[in-house]
Amino acid sequence: MTRKSLTQDQLKERLVYNKKTGVFTRAKAVGHNGNWKKGLEVGYVSNSDGYIYISIQPYGKFLAHRLAWLYVTGQMPDDEIDHINHIKTDNRFKNLRSVSHKENGRNTSKPSNNTSGVVGVSWRKDRSKWQCHIKVNGKKINLGCYNCIKKATKARKDAELKYGFHKNHGV
Repeated sequence: MTRKSLTQDQLKERLVYNKKTGVFTRAKAVGHNGNWKKGLEVGYVSNSDGYIYISIQPYGKFLAHRLAWLYVTGQMPDDEIDHINHIKTDNRFKNLRSVSHKENGRNTSKPSNNTSGVVGVSWRKDRSKWQCHIKVNGKKINLGCYNCIKKATKARKDAELKYGFHKNHGV
Protein backbone atom coordinates (compact mmCIF):
# COMPACT_ATOMS: atom_id res chain seq x y z
CA MET A 1 0.00 0.00 0.00
CA THR A 2 1.46 3.35 -1.04
CA ARG A 3 0.54 6.39 0.98
CA LYS A 4 1.74 9.93 1.25
CA SER A 5 4.42 10.62 3.83
CA LEU A 6 3.19 12.32 6.97
CA THR A 7 5.48 14.86 8.65
CA GLN A 8 5.56 15.91 12.28
CA ASP A 9 4.22 19.36 11.34
CA GLN A 10 1.32 17.88 9.38
CA LEU A 11 0.50 15.60 12.29
CA LYS A 12 0.59 18.46 14.79
CA GLU A 13 -1.73 20.56 12.59
CA ARG A 14 -4.36 17.84 12.95
CA LEU A 15 -3.79 16.19 16.32
CA VAL A 16 -2.52 16.87 19.82
CA TYR A 17 -0.67 14.10 21.64
CA ASN A 18 -0.47 13.94 25.43
CA LYS A 19 2.83 12.20 26.32
CA LYS A 20 1.64 11.48 29.86
CA THR A 21 -1.64 9.78 28.91
CA GLY A 22 -0.76 8.52 25.43
CA VAL A 23 -4.03 9.92 24.05
CA PHE A 24 -4.47 11.76 20.75
CA THR A 25 -7.14 14.46 20.37
CA ARG A 26 -8.22 16.73 17.53
CA ALA A 27 -6.21 19.96 17.27
CA LYS A 28 -9.15 21.80 15.68
CA ALA A 29 -12.77 21.25 14.75
CA VAL A 30 -13.18 19.46 11.42
CA GLY A 31 -15.93 17.96 9.32
CA HIS A 32 -19.17 19.42 8.07
CA ASN A 33 -20.06 22.35 10.37
CA GLY A 34 -17.14 21.39 12.64
CA ASN A 35 -19.06 18.43 14.01
CA TRP A 36 -15.81 16.72 15.03
CA LYS A 37 -14.93 19.02 17.89
CA LYS A 38 -11.52 20.28 18.91
CA GLY A 39 -10.22 18.17 21.80
CA LEU A 40 -12.22 15.08 20.76
CA GLU A 41 -10.27 11.88 21.37
CA VAL A 42 -9.40 10.03 18.17
CA GLY A 43 -8.55 6.44 17.30
CA TYR A 44 -10.10 3.03 17.67
CA VAL A 45 -8.92 -0.31 19.03
CA SER A 46 -8.69 -2.95 16.32
CA ASN A 47 -10.51 -6.20 17.04
CA SER A 48 -7.90 -8.10 15.04
CA ASP A 49 -4.71 -7.08 16.85
CA GLY A 50 -5.68 -4.94 19.86
CA TYR A 51 -3.68 -1.86 18.82
CA ILE A 52 -5.08 1.67 18.48
CA TYR A 53 -5.38 2.98 14.91
CA ILE A 54 -5.89 6.56 13.76
CA SER A 55 -6.95 7.64 10.27
CA ILE A 56 -5.47 10.89 8.97
CA GLN A 57 -6.71 12.09 5.60
CA PRO A 58 -5.26 12.08 3.00
CA TYR A 59 -2.34 10.14 4.49
CA GLY A 60 -4.04 6.93 5.56
CA LYS A 61 -4.42 4.79 8.66
CA PHE A 62 -1.63 4.63 11.24
CA LEU A 63 -0.84 2.78 14.44
CA ALA A 64 -1.14 5.31 17.29
CA HIS A 65 2.16 4.26 18.87
CA ARG A 66 3.98 5.04 15.61
CA LEU A 67 2.28 8.43 15.44
CA ALA A 68 3.31 9.10 19.05
CA TRP A 69 6.91 8.44 18.06
CA LEU A 70 6.64 10.81 15.09
CA TYR A 71 4.91 13.48 17.21
CA VAL A 72 7.67 13.52 19.85
CA THR A 73 10.83 12.72 17.87
CA GLY A 74 9.98 14.20 14.47
CA GLN A 75 10.61 10.91 12.66
CA MET A 76 8.63 7.78 11.92
CA PRO A 77 10.44 4.86 13.53
CA ASP A 78 12.56 2.80 11.14
CA ASP A 79 11.71 -0.48 12.81
CA GLU A 80 9.18 -1.46 15.46
CA ILE A 81 7.80 0.27 18.52
CA ASP A 82 7.78 -1.87 21.65
CA HIS A 83 5.18 -1.34 24.36
CA ILE A 84 7.45 -1.90 27.34
CA ASN A 85 4.63 -2.98 29.68
CA HIS A 86 3.00 -5.19 26.97
CA ILE A 87 -0.27 -3.20 27.03
CA LYS A 88 -1.03 -2.53 23.37
CA THR A 89 -3.27 0.45 24.10
CA ASP A 90 -0.83 2.19 26.49
CA ASN A 91 0.75 4.77 24.21
CA ARG A 92 2.35 6.95 26.88
CA PHE A 93 5.72 7.98 25.46
CA LYS A 94 7.62 6.58 28.46
CA ASN A 95 6.11 3.15 27.63
CA LEU A 96 7.37 3.17 24.03
CA ARG A 97 10.79 2.37 22.59
CA SER A 98 12.04 2.05 19.04
CA VAL A 99 13.58 -1.40 18.58
CA SER A 100 14.45 -3.98 15.95
CA HIS A 101 12.15 -6.95 15.39
CA LYS A 102 14.68 -9.11 17.24
CA GLU A 103 14.70 -6.77 20.27
CA ASN A 104 10.90 -6.59 20.27
CA GLY A 105 10.78 -10.38 20.46
CA ARG A 106 12.86 -10.20 23.62
CA ASN A 107 10.09 -8.36 25.43
CA THR A 108 6.94 -10.39 24.88
CA SER A 109 4.13 -11.37 27.22
CA LYS A 110 3.80 -14.80 28.72
CA PRO A 111 1.68 -16.91 26.34
CA SER A 112 -1.88 -17.53 27.51
CA ASN A 113 -1.35 -21.31 27.26
CA ASN A 114 1.68 -21.28 29.57
CA THR A 115 1.06 -23.65 32.48
CA SER A 116 4.28 -23.29 34.49
CA GLY A 117 4.00 -19.55 35.01
CA VAL A 118 7.45 -19.03 33.46
CA VAL A 119 8.19 -18.60 29.76
CA GLY A 120 10.46 -21.38 28.51
CA VAL A 121 9.86 -23.67 31.49
CA SER A 122 7.66 -26.75 31.20
CA TRP A 123 7.00 -30.00 33.02
CA ARG A 124 8.51 -33.13 31.43
CA LYS A 125 6.14 -35.88 32.51
CA ASP A 126 8.37 -38.63 31.07
CA ARG A 127 11.30 -37.47 33.27
CA SER A 128 9.29 -36.01 36.16
CA LYS A 129 11.41 -32.86 35.92
CA TRP A 130 11.12 -29.23 34.90
CA GLN A 131 12.77 -28.56 31.56
CA CYS A 132 13.78 -25.12 30.38
CA HIS A 133 14.93 -23.64 27.10
CA ILE A 134 15.35 -20.29 25.40
CA LYS A 135 15.15 -19.31 21.74
CA VAL A 136 17.95 -17.05 20.53
CA ASN A 137 18.42 -15.99 16.91
CA GLY A 138 15.93 -18.63 15.82
CA LYS A 139 17.72 -21.46 17.61
CA LYS A 140 16.31 -23.29 20.61
CA ILE A 141 18.89 -23.68 23.37
CA ASN A 142 18.24 -26.39 25.95
CA LEU A 143 19.01 -25.10 29.45
CA GLY A 144 18.57 -28.43 31.22
CA CYS A 145 16.13 -30.35 33.41
CA TYR A 146 15.62 -29.63 37.09
CA ASN A 147 13.92 -31.30 40.03
CA CYS A 148 12.31 -28.06 41.19
CA ILE A 149 10.73 -25.20 39.30
CA LYS A 150 12.75 -22.65 41.27
CA LYS A 151 16.04 -23.90 39.77
CA ALA A 152 14.54 -24.13 36.27
CA THR A 153 13.23 -20.57 36.60
CA LYS A 154 16.65 -19.33 37.71
CA ALA A 155 18.32 -21.02 34.73
CA ARG A 156 15.83 -19.41 32.37
CA LYS A 157 16.16 -15.93 33.95
CA ASP A 158 19.96 -16.19 33.88
CA ALA A 159 19.79 -17.05 30.16
CA GLU A 160 17.47 -14.10 29.50
CA LEU A 161 20.02 -11.81 31.15
CA LYS A 162 22.90 -13.40 29.22
CA TYR A 163 21.17 -13.01 25.85
CA GLY A 164 19.89 -9.47 26.41
CA PHE A 165 16.17 -10.04 26.95
CA HIS A 166 14.15 -7.15 28.44
CA LYS A 167 13.43 -7.36 32.17
CA ASN A 168 9.65 -7.45 31.38
CA HIS A 169 9.96 -10.45 29.05
CA GLY A 170 7.46 -13.13 29.97
CA VAL A 171 5.55 -10.97 32.44
